Parts: sequence; C-alpha cells; structure tokens
Amino acid sequence: MANPFDVIEGGGRDRRRPIGLVLVLVLLGVSFVGLVLSRREESPAATADRPISPIRSLTRVGSGHNLLHPQPSVKGDVARIEVVFPHGVRATVRYPAELGLERLGLRPFRGLWVDGRFRQLTAPYNGELEITKGGEPIRSFADNVTLWPRQAGSGSYGQVLLFAFGPWRMALYDRLPGLDFAQRVAVAEGLRGQVTDDGHLVLSGAGRVRLAEPGDVEEGDPVGPQLWFGGGSTDMVALIPSPGCEKPRGLPRAIRGRGRPAEDVCRDGMRVVAMGDEAFIGKALDGIRISVK
Repeated sequence: MANPFDVIEGGGRDRRRPIGLVLVLVLLGVSFVGLVLSRREESPAATADRPISPIRSLTRVGSGHNLLHPQPSVKGDVARIEVVFPHGVRATVRYPAELGLERLGLRPFRGLWVDGRFRQLTAPYNGELEITKGGEPIRSFADNVTLWPRQAGSGSYGQVLLFAFGPWRMALYDRLPGLDFAQRVAVAEGLRGQVTDDGHLVLSGAGRVRLAEPGDVEEGDPVGPQLWFGGGSTDMVALIPSPGCEKPRGLPRAIRGRGRPAEDVCRDGMRVVAMGDEAFIGKALDGIRISVK
C-alpha cells in the first residue's frame, strides 16, 4: 500500500531503464576500482599536509542540541534573561535562579497554514540528526530546505521538511491530508527565518504560507509563537503569548504527549506551562514573570 504522504512525480515507463542501469553499475565499478588504486598509490606523506575541508550539508552534522542558552543576569536568587519570540516580540523573563532556565536552553515553535492546511514548525531538540539519522534526503527544495523520510514511531505524521536558518534547524512534519508537491514548494519558498544578533530565530511567511499569531488555536492546541525551555528527558517550560488569557486552552502537544505532570498559569497575556516534578512546577508557576517590551 502506498504511503499517503509520498509525492509521486508522473512519467511513462522507460524501456531503456534496464540498459541504463547496467551502464550505471559498470561506471560505478570502474570508479570504485580507480578509487582503490589511487588510495594505494598515495603515500602517507602526500596526505599528511593536505587540509581537511569540512562538509557543510544538512546530511552531515556534529553533536549538540538545537537550543539557545541566553546569558542570565543574576541578582540574589533571581535571574533575568532577554528573549525574542518567533514573531519578533522581545521580552524579559525573570525567574528563580535555581530553576536554571538558561541551562535548559530554549527553542522556538510556531504553527502555520499552507493553503489552509495546518502544520507545526518545531525545532528538534537533538538538532538535524534527530531527522536525518546521518542519512541522505529524498530531495532538496532550496539551498536550506530538504525533504526526509517519515520518522520511525511518528504515528500519523509523514515525511519531514527540514529548514536551516543559520544555526537553527526547524522541522515541518507532514500529516493527512498530505501536502502535494506544489504546496511543499510553496512552503519552502514562503517560509523565511532571520537570526537576531543575540541568536534568536524570527519567522515570517509569504505567498501561500500564513503563520499562526498569538492566541491562535488548532484542534484545541495553542499554535501561536512560543518559546520552549528544555526537552528530551529534562523538565520543560513553555512560554505562550495569550492575549487576554482567554480560556479554555489545551496544553502544547510537545508537553501533553510526554505523559508527565504539567500545569499552567496565565498572567498579563502570557501563559506559562511547566512540566516536571511537583517542586519544579510549583517554582516555575509561582516565580516566572515575563515583561514584554
């Protein structure tokens, strides 16, 4: 049964393919033999002084998480960091220093619609390696946009568009009904990202791409611009601009799906969601304050 997310490009059957395949295999064999011989002929002295060129590609990655660790200003037992939400709004976050939000690291989230079809744009906690698994993409849509196979264990989600905006990697997981080829091209061309001087990612959309704004909800989930602190097996905090603090509001899918205790509070148009043990949740909800600039 065909994968409903696969994009099939049409074309008649080519009877010359068997011949072409044989020629390709022959050429690959010749290339492989030449490579082996050339390596045998190359002396250690010849390779010792050769500079090593780094591979800069979405298919080759180093270690490290897809997180920003702002430098806090600490006075007594209170810490402050300056943040930028993915819709460009700056704010100061004040919190009990023992929470260590700066150590947890932050990453952006924002929902979007392509021709009215909703998708989530998330920053994978483990960076591009979480998507690529060290493999090769299905295709490239732009210099900074590649398509990757469906992730194992991703449930109803399909193939993944991976975007590179400076050091940030943002993933758009497809879901039913799947985006067609033209819609994938539209989101690759229409989604734009700019990295601020202090390392935050600000997203914008054009053409057929409409980004979610503060207060937007999809299927009960808040999908407007957010900042997530932590992830993986660590405690987690989400800061969600919520005009008027209207209710009801569901928990973000990234928190709800972990099955750990989570609670939230909303003050002055900013919702704070905390996940972890009881002590962490209590300190986060009681102590975090956000001042929008």
